[in-house]
Amino acid sequence: MLVAGRRLTFGKEQPVSRFVDRAVIHAVAGGGGNGCASVHREKFKPLGGPDGGNGGNGGDVVLVVDAGVHTLLDFHFRPHAKATNGKQGQGSNRNGAAGEDLELRVPDGTVVLDEDGEILADLVGAGTRYIAAQGGRGGLGNAALASKSRKAPGFALLGEPGTARDLTLELRSVADVGLVGFPSAGKSSLIAVLSAARPKIADYPFTTLVPNLGVVTAGDEVFTIADVPGLIPGASEGKGLGLDFLRHIERCAVLVHVVDCATFESGRDPISDVDALEAELAKYTPSLGGDLDSRPRLIVLNKVDVPDAAELAELVRPELTARGFRVFEVSTASRDGLRELGFAMAEAVASDRLARPKVSAPRQVVRPVAVDDRGFTVHRDPENPEGFLVRGQRPERWVRQTDFANNEAVGYLGDRLARLGVEEELASQGAQPGAPVTIAGYTFDWEPTTPAGVAVVRSGRGSDPRLDEDNRISAAERKQARRIRRTGEPDPDGERAARPHEESE
Repeated sequence: MLVAGRRLTFGKEQPVSRFVDRAVIHAVAGGGGNGCASVHREKFKPLGGPDGGNGGNGGDVVLVVDAGVHTLLDFHFRPHAKATNGKQGQGSNRNGAAGEDLELRVPDGTVVLDEDGEILADLVGAGTRYIAAQGGRGGLGNAALASKSRKAPGFALLGEPGTARDLTLELRSVADVGLVGFPSAGKSSLIAVLSAARPKIADYPFTTLVPNLGVVTAGDEVFTIADVPGLIPGASEGKGLGLDFLRHIERCAVLVHVVDCATFESGRDPISDVDALEAELAKYTPSLGGDLDSRPRLIVLNKVDVPDAAELAELVRPELTARGFRVFEVSTASRDGLRELGFAMAEAVASDRLARPKVSAPRQVVRPVAVDDRGFTVHRDPENPEGFLVRGQRPERWVRQTDFANNEAVGYLGDRLARLGVEEELASQGAQPGAPVTIAGYTFDWEPTTPAGVAVVRSGRGSDPRLDEDNRISAAERKQARRIRRTGEPDPDGERAARPHEESE
C-alpha cells in the first residue's frame, strides 16, 4: 500500500500453534548449601583449627523479557520452575558452588501478580528482568564462625531454603492503537490491509479469539496496531470474552471504534454501537493505572462499499462529529479512506508520545535503615495468651539456619538473639521464664540469659554461668562408690573428700 509516495512497511509476526495469555507458575528458588564443620589435621598437628568452608547460595528464578516470545504457552504445559541448590561447603576452607539461576523467557508486556491479585511487576522492554523467587543463602562454615571467644566452633550453619511462590502471568499486548468493536465489525480485515498481519477472517461472530499485532509506517511515524477479540455489552463484567479482551487494550494510547454500517441485526445502528462501546470502556478500570474513558478516540464507519452502509454513514456522521469524535468512512474491500485513517492514527500516536514524560535511566536507590528500626517485632501470640511471636528477617533467617541437633549451635543462636535485643524486648513486654516464643514456625521455651528485667545470675567478664552446670561424677565419688561395693562401708575420709563443699556439723 502506498502512502504519500511511500510504501507502507510492516513487521511480520511469528505464527504460534496456540496463543495463551494467562498462566500460573510455581516458582521455587534453590536452597543454600550447608556450611561445613571441619578441623584442620596434618602430621604433628592434629588440631590445626577450624577450616570448614561456606555453603553456596541457591539459584534464583528470573523472568526475562524476550522479543522472540509472543505467548505464555510454555508455562501452560510446564508450570513448575525450580532453580538448582547451592553446594555444601567442604574442609580445607573449600566453599560450595552457588546454584545456577533459572531464566524464564516471557513476552513483552507480561504482568506478574501474586496470589492475592496484587501486581508485582510490569515487564515491558526487551531484556527487562524480575526475580520471581529469591535463592536461599548458603550457611557459614565453622572457619567463618571462629572468633576470639569461640576459637574452634564445633558447628556450622545450615543453608537457607529458597523462596517458593505461586505467581500469575498475564500478557497485556503492547500496542499504540487498539481496534475496538463488536464481533464481525471488520477489525481483522482492517488490520490485514494496514499491516502484514494475517488474522483469521470469517463471516461469523468471534472469529478473532486472540490478539493480532501489526506494525504500520505512515509518513515518518511507525506504530503498532492491535486487533483484539470483539466486545459485547457486559464485557466489563466478564461477559463474552470480557476481561480477556479489555486486558489487551490497557496499554493502547489511541482507541479506534470500528463500527459496522452494513449490519442487519435488529436494534443495531452505528450510534447505539458507539454508545455501548463507550459505556463498557467507562466501566472498566485498568489495573495498570489510568482509565480508558480518557484515551483519544477515532470512529471508523466500516463497509461503506455497500450502498446502504454508505447512506447510513452519511446520516450518522454529523452526530458523531458533533460529539467531538474524528470520523472516517472506510472500506477494507475497496480500500477507500485507509490513507486518511492511517495518517490520523499516526498523528494521534505522535501527540501521545510527545505528551509522555521522558523516561530516565534507572537509578540506584539506597534506603538506609531507620535509627529506631531494630529489625524485628515482638507481639502476643493470639492462639496462646502466655506466648509471644517474634517476626523479622534476621531472627527468622537465623532460626532456619540453626542445626538444633547441635547444642553449641543452639547456644550460638541464643547469643545472637540476645545481642539483637530480642530478650530485652520480651522482658519489657512481660514475658516470664518458660513462656513459649515462636520464631519462623519454631516454638521455644524462653530461658532468659541476660539481666533484662528478670532475675538471673550475673557472671564476671569472660565467664558463662551456663558452663558451671556440671553433672558429671567426680573421681572421689567414683572411689567412694567402689569402696561401698567392696566392703559395704563408706570411708569417712573419702566421704569428706567426695563432698568438700559440705560444712562439718
